[in-house]
Amino acid sequence: MKKQYLWFIILSFLVIGCELEQLPESTTSRAAVFGSPQGLELYTNSFYTMLPNGNGSTTRDAMSDYLAVKEIPTFLQAAFAPTNSSGWDWGDLRNINYFLKFNTDPAVPVAVRNNYNGIARFFRAYFYFDKVVRFGNVPWINKPLSVTDTLVLYGGRDPRTLVMDSVLADINYACQNITSTSDATRSLVTKYVAYALKARICLFEGTFRKYHTELNLTSSANTWLTEAASAAKAVMDAGIYSIYTTGGTTKAYRTLFTNTTPIASEVMLAAVMDLTLNELHDANWAYTSGTYWVKGSFIRSFINTYLKEDGTPFTNTAGWQTMLFKDEVKGRDKRLQQTIRLGDYKRLSNGALIPAPPLFTYTFTGYQPIKWTLDDMYYDTRDLNNNSVALFRYAEVLLVFAEAKAELGTLTDAEWAATIGVLRSRAGITGGLSTLPTVVDPYLKATYFPEITSPVILEVRRERGIELCLEGFRFADILRWKRGDLMKMEWNGFYVPELKTPMDLNEDGKMDVVFYQGTKPSPALSGVEYVNVSATVGTSQNSQRLKNDTYGKLTWMNNLTRTWNDRNYYYPIPATDLITNPNLGQNPGW
Repeated sequence: MKKQYLWFIILSFLVIGCELEQLPESTTSRAAVFGSPQGLELYTNSFYTMLPNGNGSTTRDAMSDYLAVKEIPTFLQAAFAPTNSSGWDWGDLRNINYFLKFNTDPAVPVAVRNNYNGIARFFRAYFYFDKVVRFGNVPWINKPLSVTDTLVLYGGRDPRTLVMDSVLADINYACQNITSTSDATRSLVTKYVAYALKARICLFEGTFRKYHTELNLTSSANTWLTEAASAAKAVMDAGIYSIYTTGGTTKAYRTLFTNTTPIASEVMLAAVMDLTLNELHDANWAYTSGTYWVKGSFIRSFINTYLKEDGTPFTNTAGWQTMLFKDEVKGRDKRLQQTIRLGDYKRLSNGALIPAPPLFTYTFTGYQPIKWTLDDMYYDTRDLNNNSVALFRYAEVLLVFAEAKAELGTLTDAEWAATIGVLRSRAGITGGLSTLPTVVDPYLKATYFPEITSPVILEVRRERGIELCLEGFRFADILRWKRGDLMKMEWNGFYVPELKTPMDLNEDGKMDVVFYQGTKPSPALSGVEYVNVSATVGTSQNSQRLKNDTYGKLTWMNNLTRTWNDRNYYYPIPATDLITNPNLGQNPGW
């Protein structure tokens, strides 16, 4: 009886994909789908639900090293256990495997079938890459399972090498067989989107093998890095995409994330919003609410990595440690002003543009994100955003190429100029664009990557962090670089020189915030936020303090412990799935 119940559970997940033969023959048949290009297109369209949609796409970095949030993520708490884990779902895989098994109808030309098989294998590579990033070893399944496939259903996990070699074969097939090279809507997978995914996968696997020496796979790391560089170069050489610069150094970058339609020159694949279909997302609601999302706020340690306009480190500036917010944001990489509220940033309210300094209703640190938000308060309530969400863009391809070549030790001056130099030029940086860096930035090395001695690798990682922030890459980067300790970084904010002194954050002549302890100053200034940084508020310990009690950097929730151990490089197999199939085994340490 127990075994029959377990079969029922397994089948309820594994039979999710289009099991068309179960429908009445008079209604449909395999031939109705697999017997025409239109049927194949309709079927493969079902795979797109695997991609991030609007909601959630803009907040995928909620668990990262550079955001302070209102609660410690459960994964970083000592009590996290297999009973808390999730993600061991396989319905999408069955849908893909079913298609690949039955896409054999000779009524459809071979090249057409191969094209759609390429799309299916793109999504299988995407599916498995996500599973490997999350769990490490997983079972490789390349056919739709039935109840008789007991060896697979109750089998163990396959070695990482077998799974990733199979993923590489899938994505190579996709690159070779998908016929479309460009889609004007930027909503469909094309040949070069497949190459971009290959570059992403291979960079992850190459660096994971290089830095996770415990796997004993370092000898194959360079093979994967070479594949990453080659795939990125294929996109670069195609000449379809370029870095978007319309609007200049102060607007072009952010336009990529606020435009209603994808910026086709740079965005390769996007989640496209449609008001008529009620396909909208919630970025404004997330980033301008103190309760709806996690109140994500950049930490000062990360903001410090933004270079000055001349290409030199900000932390080389005398007195940077005690520089006020209004001063530290000046003369920096122009992406900073397109990523957080600062300076003369304004928002539309009832038809009028009004100054919008950082609001401590929505931020813990003073570094309030704006990258995905629209500058109109109309969008701040519920999921009303109609700006498209980039899932693959050309800038990432350039960064993959630069990092893979830097890790291989073969990046040239010309390649640096064509990748990092181009991205920094868009950001208004004037120095160091054409030649490889030769000096290690001591702040970047000490704070983020103490084991890295190459100035080139350090600078590529700096650039990746800044260019791709809030796009959902950071946690996977931390995993592959084996820098999990960064998840325990102090959640810090801008410098406050003294208590009870009003601060004008945007230099518009109006005071914005006062930090105090004990009793709120009276009379209160109109339009000014008052933030209590006492050791306790009421009967509870206060999590928002100043580093030196009455002055210093803002800190948030540093009275609580975030935990990171080597086991955290993988999620545990969820307890319920392990009960169903003990042969899966548990990840080390869990």
